[in-house]
Amino acid sequence: MPPWVARGLGMAVLHAAATVALAKIAVYQPTESTLRTAVVLALLVGAAVLWGAVDGWRRLPDASRGWFVGALVAGPLSGVLAVLGRAAFVDQTGISELGVALTGGAAFTALLILVPAGLGLLVGGRLAQPAQAGDGATTEPGKPSPRPRRPKVGPTG
Repeated sequence: MPPWVARGLGMAVLHAAATVALAKIAVYQPTESTLRTAVVLALLVGAAVLWGAVDGWRRLPDASRGWFVGALVAGPLSGVLAVLGRAAFVDQTGISELGVALTGGAAFTALLILVPAGLGLLVGGRLAQPAQAGDGATTEPGKPSPRPRRPKVGPTG
């Protein structure tokens, strides 16, 4: 399975669930939504940054393309899932909301995934990986490997 499928589907479901949850909360408390919206946006951005950082840290080949295509897939898919979720669980939203979800909503969601994931890839790619077994870092668990010896250099002249 290509990496963009998992990233696109995962982030689409996460964004759609957050949209439906915010809509459900707004039904019961319509005036107190600013803080909740900011917290949900921060969590969504954090999820993309963290997942992107893990991909960068693991040095996955072609991870940036995977995130790019995944974000482009997640935008419209998240919009469709959010409209379906709102129709089923919140307020009987109709087909008329689908146009907005597939244009502006999809673009916003794609950017809300792509930019933080790119930042995560950049940061994760700069993090050092732990020493792997067999690379000569240690001889036994808990004992450091001997230092490599410098070659002897004779007198010049």
